[in-house]
Amino acid sequence: MHTMTTHDRQASPLRWQMEFSPVRKCVPLARSLVAKTLASWRYGQEDIDRVALVCGELSANAVEHGGMLGHPFEIRLTVDGPRCLVEVSDASRVPPRPLKAGEDDEGGRGLLLVASLSEETGHHDRRPVGKTVWARLTLGGPNEESVCTS
Repeated sequence: MHTMTTHDRQASPLRWQMEFSPVRKCVPLARSLVAKTLASWRYGQEDIDRVALVCGELSANAVEHGGMLGHPFEIRLTVDGPRCLVEVSDASRVPPRPLKAGEDDEGGRGLLLVASLSEETGHHDRRPVGKTVWARLTLGGPNEESVCTS
């Protein structure tokens, strides 16, 4: 007799984090590394694109509004089941606030975009310095590889 056992591949949360210099050229690098991480966890392209976009927007804000030389910004991803928590920390205690962007403005829509792609967003103080801005997204789940046995 054969018994079939199923294993929850993601019994514990998946975690990734990295610090970056608070300069603009690190934002595309951060997005790329987040995308590569989610791809290595076998998430689909739609999930990867949404999380990378949220990370990119929050990272750009960290550089633009919270960056201080000598104080890197940090990205943390925690994926637990279908939930993905994106956290971006910087050196400023000033809370994030959406700007009113004019029709011709090139910026000022990042937090609105993050809110539209996320289930919920928020921020909290970070010790010893700075703040963490976070967004929680729901993912479709890792792509299962098809396995054939005989």
